[in-house]
Parts: sequence; C-alpha cells; structure tokens
Amino acid sequence: MDAAFTAEQEEMRRTLREILGKRCGPDEVKAAVRTACGHDRELWQQLSQRLGLPGLAVAEEYGGVGCTPADLALACEETGRALLPSPLFATAALCVPLIIALGTAAQRSALLPPLAAGGLTAALAVPGPALATALALTGDNTVGPWSGGGRAGGVQARPDADGDGWRLYGEAAQVLDGHSASLLLVAAHTGGFARSRTLLFLVREDAPGLVRSRQATLDETRPQARIQLRDSPAELLGEAGADDGAGVPGALAATGATASAVLAAEAVGAAAQALARTVEYVQQREQFGRAIGSFQAVKHRLADLYVQVQAARSAAYYAAWDPRQGGLALAQALEALRVTAGEAIQLHGGIGFTWEHDAHLYFKRAAADELLFGPVHRLRAHAADRAGLFASPTAQVKVAV
Repeated sequence: MDAAFTAEQEEMRRTLREILGKRCGPDEVKAAVRTACGHDRELWQQLSQRLGLPGLAVAEEYGGVGCTPADLALACEETGRALLPSPLFATAALCVPLIIALGTAAQRSALLPPLAAGGLTAALAVPGPALATALALTGDNTVGPWSGGGRAGGVQARPDADGDGWRLYGEAAQVLDGHSASLLLVAAHTGGFARSRTLLFLVREDAPGLVRSRQATLDETRPQARIQLRDSPAELLGEAGADDGAGVPGALAATGATASAVLAAEAVGAAAQALARTVEYVQQREQFGRAIGSFQAVKHRLADLYVQVQAARSAAYYAAWDPRQGGLALAQALEALRVTAGEAIQLHGGIGFTWEHDAHLYFKRAAADELLFGPVHRLRAHAADRAGLFASPTAQVKVAV
C-alpha cells in the first residue's frame, strides 16, 4: 500500500478546499439546507462541471473521470470539513455503483453519463430504517425482511399484466436526498412466499403515483424524504429475464463497503474541522487573564482528540484502499466525530451550548450519521462476526482446515 497521495489528488484537494472555503461557510450551509432542494444548486453544478465530483469513480467511456473510490473518499473528506449539503453521497457513493454492477448495457449508457455530469441525481430508497442492514454494514443482508418480506410492508413489486414492466406499491421513510433526486433506485420485495426475493427498480421523478415529502431531521445537511409509491410504474435494474435477485444482496454489500469508506473519510473531515475550530477558539478565549488553551487540562483534552482524529483518518485512508475494512473504519470515524463534536461544545463554554452555535452542526451530523449507518457497536460487532472472532473453537478448527 502506498499511503502517499499523487500530485493530481493533492491538487483536487486544494482546489476543492478553496472553493468550499469561499462558498460553504456555516451561514451559507444553513441557508442552502433551507431551500426547496436542500442544497446550493449553483455550487453543485460548479463542483460537477469543474471538478467532476459525481463522476470520479465512473469510467471515462461513460463520461466520468475514471478515478478510483479512493479519490471519491478524498473528495468527501473535504466536503465533510464544510458539512456540504449536496447529493454527492447519495448519487456517487450509493446509486452509481449499483447501476454499474447490476444495470444492463443500455441502462449504463443512458444513466451514467448524466449522473457523472451532475445533471441527473439519484437516491437509494430502502424501506424502513434499514439502510445499514441493506448495505450489509450492521448485519447480513441476505436474511431477514429488511425489504418488506412477505405479502405486506415495505415496498412490494408485481409485474404488469402485459409483462413489459413492473408496478411498485409501498413506502420508504428515510431516503437520503429522496425529495430532490431525479431518479430513484427502489429496493422492493417480490415473489411472495414462493419466490421471495429483493430486486432493485428505477423510478423516475415524474412517475405516476409517486409522492415525495421532505422530512424534518436532526441533521438538515443530510436531508431525508418519505417516498410513497402507489402502483407506480418502474423499470427493473438489470436484465429482464434474470430477475431472481441473486446478485442484488452482493451488489448492495459491495456498495456498502465502498460507501462506508467514503463516509468514514467524510466523518474524519468533519471531526478535523470541529477540532480546528475549537483549537482556534481556546487560543482566543481568555479566563483569569490568560487564554484557556494555555491550561494544561485543556491541552490534554485537545491532544486526546487529535490522536483520535488522526487514528480515524488512518483507518479511513486504509479503507479507501481496501473497502473490505470500511465497516471498522466507519465505526472509528463516527466515534471520533461524536467525541470531538461533544468536546467542541464543552470547550466553547456557555456559547457552545446554544443550539444555534456552529458547533452543533457537527454534533448533529455525528448523531444523525450514527443513527443512519450505525450504531458504532453494531458496526464493530458485524465486522467481528465476519472475521470469526467469536466463533466456537470447533468452528475455528473447521475454518482453518
């Protein structure tokens, strides 16, 4: 593993930090999230066209930049620093990999170029609060009714009478950027008890019977929507004849591994910025005639935070190189962000406890991300189960043999 970044990666980091520093301060973030779409459309187009962020991990033949998921993770570290509200994660980290893995040649040719250019945004709709399970971050996604198994619940899919398409009925309550996405990838259950399986479907924003409503969330920079499908027409993602769904859990798990590495980098960026703002504050705030940052107790707390953030950054960079370690890296990064954001509020004193203070933006991001993609102890428990750390001695002998 070569931990050094290339000149191109460093230039992308520098350019992105410069743009976000000018256009994405705390006041601009608060204003952007209160718009109808939940983000700054002009800034999104600038990031898409100038830097090609949504197409970083898309092959050049489909209009992308042709980089690796590691480049996307590096970019998201910078967007995390600014808490940038944008459809980047939902589009580039969740939906694009699924279209690449499962889509037909015609679907890839039709969808990937506009997604890479930023003109088309996408969102992954999973029924209920089951996004972490669907992506195999906190459990096995090949078992359990996370997609609404059985004859009711979640989203149900049935073929049209003429057999040329599908109809979806049901709802998904926590869809990242679902209120503004032009394209929805909906995980739906079909087959009843006889051929129970989960498939992915493409639903356009103007589909009949589609109702979308933005939800009130703890973290406004990570907008969520409730998606209701009332006999809505949909297109199967993948070959029409190969609808057994055998490859869907694997594609979701692979997407979850990469997405967790991207999320870890994003959380590290947010934690680092929260720490930097706190260090700057304690150097200016005076108590008893001296800066509070000069007190040994404060220095020790900040030093502990620095070590924790740097350890999380190392784990995130390693996961970007080897996404199989994404779950553990995400757990460490989310924990680092939660602890750092909490200490930032404490060290800002009385002003830090006001709900409107900028420090709470980072605290809300930490809490909301752990609710969506965690919690931390379940991320670690699932990683331990996959590694066989708690297997019985007999099982370990069998594995070794």
